[in-house]
Amino acid sequence: MDLRFVSRLPLGLACLLGVSATGPQQSMVQVFDQRGLPVEGAVIEVPPPSGSTRAVAFPWRYAMAQRNQTFVPGTLIVPQGASVAFPNLDIVRHSIYSFSKPARFQIDLYGRDQTRSQRFPITGTVALGCNIHDKMRGYIRVVATPYAAATDLNGRGQIDGLAPGTYRITVWHPRLRSSANEAVQTLTIAPGTPARVTIELR
Repeated sequence: MDLRFVSRLPLGLACLLGVSATGPQQSMVQVFDQRGLPVEGAVIEVPPPSGSTRAVAFPWRYAMAQRNQTFVPGTLIVPQGASVAFPNLDIVRHSIYSFSKPARFQIDLYGRDQTRSQRFPITGTVALGCNIHDKMRGYIRVVATPYAAATDLNGRGQIDGLAPGTYRITVWHPRLRSSANEAVQTLTIAPGTPARVTIELR
């Protein structure tokens, strides 16, 4: 199906990789599905501008817990080369695995209040499961840009340090109808106005 990206700004303001005179700030992108409902857990990525020296790092902890037989958070963004902690907060044991191309691994059974870790040196999407609890699903998105965010319950993702302008962005979601569940498109980001993205979900 088609993937549609909609900007609320006048077309005349769009200029590929154009940047406004104002400096870097907080930029907001809001993702909706084809029914107009906000999409949680979509990952928005903007490549670093040419010559950027900003380190690829994020303010949140690189950890994905198991709680109530669920991966928390369900989607985690980490920089390339990061080690992710997997604390078990359940009373039952878990065994984590992935068959994804960027990271094929298995963590053997471990119990409550124990933690295991895994390094992720290759960019891409890592789908996680538990050998004991088939319903458990989690996703780690390994990125090489500091300009990335996952959307919340309202479909909003905040990207810090990005100057207003027009960028080629990547949007990923496990149910997005496209190759590798991601799509690249041009999107204009302006201060004070969330840029709107509409995607087709399975």
